[in-house]
Amino acid sequence: MPTARKTAPSTAARRKSDAAPRPDRQQAILLAAEKLFAQRGYHGVTIRQIAEEAGVPLALVAYYYGPKQDLFHAVFASWGHTIEERLSALDVAAQNPADPQTLTRIVEAFVDPVIRMRSSPEGQFYAQLVGRELAYNSEEAERVLHDFFDPLAHRFIDAIHTALPHSTRADVAWGYQFALGALLHHLVDNRVERLSHHQNRANDPAAAERLVRFIVGGLRAALPAPPPTRSPSTPKRRPT
Repeated sequence: MPTARKTAPSTAARRKSDAAPRPDRQQAILLAAEKLFAQRGYHGVTIRQIAEEAGVPLALVAYYYGPKQDLFHAVFASWGHTIEERLSALDVAAQNPADPQTLTRIVEAFVDPVIRMRSSPEGQFYAQLVGRELAYNSEEAERVLHDFFDPLAHRFIDAIHTALPHSTRADVAWGYQFALGALLHHLVDNRVERLSHHQNRANDPAAAERLVRFIVGGLRAALPAPPPTRSPSTPKRRPT
């Protein structure tokens, strides 16, 4: 009985198969972009360098992610779950605005997840990228800030305003900006090792508690509560 011959796949089928998404390659491109953007900055990296770092053909980068600015955006989109985690922590922290410790808990929800991510092997490059690129007023950074971080910022500003209701929301927005500057600088600065004569370690997770106290103290100093009003004393009655 003759053996049936296997039909060779058509050229169109082979092309479709070759072009099918490969999660390993897509992930390799994303990780390579994250690392190089963090180390060299957006404008210091080319698509060719990203392809070489990922070990993939140059054309695959554009095939999976499009132009460089879209790949940059995709890196931040892949970390969207961390924003949800911070917002969940914020919801818990801000449950009782009247509690004197609420402001500290809000700032902990703002700082602690980022510090933990920076000290983890999988999150170190992303944290560096956030600290390095989002501080600059570039078109690419503005798109990322608008899409991912502005909603987060508004939620934290609203929560801080609830904990410090004597301030205006506009003043709290200043406070948030100053707090963000301290956090972003901590993520990328290595100079503290030299300034401390190498007694401090850059990005030390143990410094998170100090950073929280620094931000809370700064917010309370910049947005002080008005002194309590004193009721007028009752005049003494003259003896009759």
